[in-house]
Amino acid sequence: MTTHPNDPSLRSFIDVDAASDFPIQNLPYGMFSTAASPTPRVGVAIGNYVLDLWELEQDSRLDVGPLGLFSAPSLNAFMALGPKVWSKTRARISELLRADHPELRDNRELRARVLVPMADVTMHMPFAVSGYTDFYSSKEHATNVGVMFRGKDNALQPNWLYMPIGYNGRASTVVVSGTKVKRPRGQLKPPSVEVPSFAPCKRLDFELEMGVVVGQSSPMGGMLSEAQAEEMIFGFVLLNDWSARDIQQWEYVPLGPFLAKAFATSISPWVVTREALEPFRLAGPEQEPEPLDYLKQLKAQNYSIELDVSLRPGSANAPTRISRTNFKYMYWSSVQQLMHHASSGCAMNVGDLLGSGTISGPERNQRGSLLEISWNGTEPVELPGGAKRSFLEDGDSLVMRGWCQGNGYRIGFGEVEGTILPAE
Repeated sequence: MTTHPNDPSLRSFIDVDAASDFPIQNLPYGMFSTAASPTPRVGVAIGNYVLDLWELEQDSRLDVGPLGLFSAPSLNAFMALGPKVWSKTRARISELLRADHPELRDNRELRARVLVPMADVTMHMPFAVSGYTDFYSSKEHATNVGVMFRGKDNALQPNWLYMPIGYNGRASTVVVSGTKVKRPRGQLKPPSVEVPSFAPCKRLDFELEMGVVVGQSSPMGGMLSEAQAEEMIFGFVLLNDWSARDIQQWEYVPLGPFLAKAFATSISPWVVTREALEPFRLAGPEQEPEPLDYLKQLKAQNYSIELDVSLRPGSANAPTRISRTNFKYMYWSSVQQLMHHASSGCAMNVGDLLGSGTISGPERNQRGSLLEISWNGTEPVELPGGAKRSFLEDGDSLVMRGWCQGNGYRIGFGEVEGTILPAE
């Protein structure tokens, strides 16, 4: 009997806690290495283990494509094989891990080779980023920022309700969770001075986002239907788009963000597949005015993903939660972002990364950046021990987590963490 990998009744022969991010219903992909095998290879997370797909491939238990597919330095070659292969591979991995399937369960020697304790692995960038685009698609976030800088009557720019606003960022500085981030330097010009100076950023911020991993290419000059855009999405990661607010304030007119965003963007090491998120699909907010024809959706394209942000000052022993929100609030969906991106004739590539834009909800505790949480520094966040934060200080560590809550299990993303180092 064939069982769909999303079946909530599935159980693995590996004991997985109900609070784990990585039950058999998830099976996210990542790149890992060990001290004994330092070359990165493809793995899948299951409970507290990483399933080594390269070892399975060598043992002829996983026949997907050209031999060596899972010893490649990134997921790009696998993603390029397309949605049918993605689905078939996930189904086979699920079968191998099922409690009622003896093939791996009863092969002690093979289990010892292919199941690596997570505590023993180092995680790497899961895919080679071909291009990086960051959007601005949370109505709550855009409204909060607009009110701060333009007033309540002009909070949203006239174009915001008609298209997903975005800009092209830097693929070269997208880094994996755990990579330390140096405080950026740039031109600063507060309103109180007449000429700018070049100095380390003083108003360093985070942005809570989801990242879309594009797994299929599209031709230059073409457009994408809703169905085509959806099928091109391989999966999702957590994304922290670090932001230098004071550098951005001076440089962004007239062309938009540049160096204020280019110094670092952090992503989680596990790519959760679109297929694994299917049970948590839902309709997004009502869009008014109605989108133009090329942006219309016939299906629900949002997902209910709980999101959590914690901040730990360098002097503290434990982090403090400063935000809790949900991806479901996004006004423009990931599919609409991809449709819009290609609509001018822009070619999309395997390994393109689309940042959702800061995710904020309607409540005060659901704001997805310190700019909003501290209301541009006027309402500092109070932390245990008397510390306060309007923006990030050197030594601060920021952790984002995300998960979809099922009945007795969760589909989680792990975490994306970054610690701020002083500018050179």
